[in-house]
Amino acid sequence: MQEIIPYQNPNVPKEQGLSLKEKLLYSAIGLAVLGGGVYFGRKLILNKVANKEENQSFEDGSSATIAKQIKMAFENDGWFGTNTTALRNALRQISSKDEFAKIQKSYQKLYNSNLLKDMADELQSTEYNEMLQIIAGKPPKKGQAPTVNAYDAWAKRLKAAFDKSYGFLPGTDGDAVIAVFNEIPTQTAFIQTAVSYKKLYGTNIIDDMKAEAEFGQYSDWMKIITTKKKK
Repeated sequence: MQEIIPYQNPNVPKEQGLSLKEKLLYSAIGLAVLGGGVYFGRKLILNKVANKEENQSFEDGSSATIAKQIKMAFENDGWFGTNTTALRNALRQISSKDEFAKIQKSYQKLYNSNLLKDMADELQSTEYNEMLQIIAGKPPKKGQAPTVNAYDAWAKRLKAAFDKSYGFLPGTDGDAVIAVFNEIPTQTAFIQTAVSYKKLYGTNIIDDMKAEAEFGQYSDWMKIITTKKKK
């Protein structure tokens, strides 16, 4: 019997004669190849951006350097948790909100991640609030006056330090308290901070300091304040 060959219009491109299954298969392969190319291309670009930003981290005090210090505080040399003291020190050296914005951009370039999101993931809520208040107390730009009441910012940082917990046990972040007291410039500024604390939380700051102090910390804290100039 003579074999019947299906009619093929010579004006129709050969690939149009593919079955639906074949078309779908080739389309899927094409998309996979394209997607893989986009993925590796994007990864290559991100690595290039990160390497360029990394080269700027050798400059002391640069945005890249501080961003790297923050990341190192998160990693804590491989130990569990975040090195909050190192993180606090990194944030305290920032001169303004404008500089912090640059550090956020640098952090994104270096690690392809959002700094504030990583900070929220790494810290307890009280620690996170404390770190945010450090930034909130900065001026908009270097050399300008802060737009947020510095007394309120110090009061909120102290409250966050008092509210810290260690697992299910309440505690106090003594390093955070000392950091605030070292920043307060005068005894008068401490009194104004106490006024803000009372207004915000309805309690006396001295009473809360006594309640939160352990192993003679209260006298150490007051020594920092009383050795400052009055005005």
